Amino acid sequence: MAARREAFVRTLRAQWLGQQMRELRERRGLTLKYVARFLERDFSSLARYERAEWPFRRDLVVELLDLYGVYDERERDRLVQLAQDAWRVDRWENEFDQTVYDTSFIDFPWLESKAEQICTYAALLIPGLLQTRDYAEAVIRNAEPSSTSEVQIRKWVQLRMDRQRLLDGPSLTRLAVIIEEAALRRPVMSRSVMAGQLAHLVDATRRPAVEIRVLPPSLGLHAGLDGTFWLFKMPYPYPDVAHTETLGGRLFMESDKAQRYVRAYNRLREAALSVSESARLIAAVAEELS
Repeated sequence: MAARREAFVRTLRAQWLGQQMRELRERRGLTLKYVARFLERDFSSLARYERAEWPFRRDLVVELLDLYGVYDERERDRLVQLAQDAWRVDRWENEFDQTVYDTSFIDFPWLESKAEQICTYAALLIPGLLQTRDYAEAVIRNAEPSSTSEVQIRKWVQLRMDRQRLLDGPSLTRLAVIIEEAALRRPVMSRSVMAGQLAHLVDATRRPAVEIRVLPPSLGLHAGLDGTFWLFKMPYPYPDVAHTETLGGRLFMESDKAQRYVRAYNRLREAALSVSESARLIAAVAEELS
């Protein structure tokens, strides 16, 4: 009797690697059939690797990188390491590297696009997916050194605006936000910028795929005192992912390690104002600036 093939536990690392390898192939204008013939590999197996149904083997990644003309040592090391770690579901620690999106493991906008629901607890600022262009520009300028070029600033602002399209796409990704009331009142740039931002937030409360709740300052101690975090609720068979960041870098966590953030978010949601109460409060704060 033939040995039964054990099912591969699909992971986000494997899916991320599969997508990047497919993009490298397409960038070279190569078809899967051509690659299969050239490497003398089975076409259907290569397709399964790209879809993350099977985990890429290290030696196959090396062969493909040679064929696709990827010779940068750092990029090759990153992708080979991803192949070696494709089965892992523990945390990933990424250092900032002078870029808004660190793609050494998982790209933040990519996670947003794959999630069925995005949840965030925002302690200090309006979340990026709900920021106006002016508010986003002020936040990005504050985070970057004065030497950053205007071209780079504009690029990062546009990236943030582009991320918001997923809330208008055909999949209608759901967004659930818990915002500290202090974040609504924190002056960013100017009174007019804040007025525009809060008006935009009021409009967002009317969208069926967006849930916004406000955490009042009277609450005192609560489950979010360790700071802002994000949750990505992924479709089966992928685990939920939690994300947080510090001045030292980003921290992503899958599976069991993300459950602490799931529990914290649920506790914050119970403690926050209702959706209708939150909408009225946001509108009142916006009215104060008009």
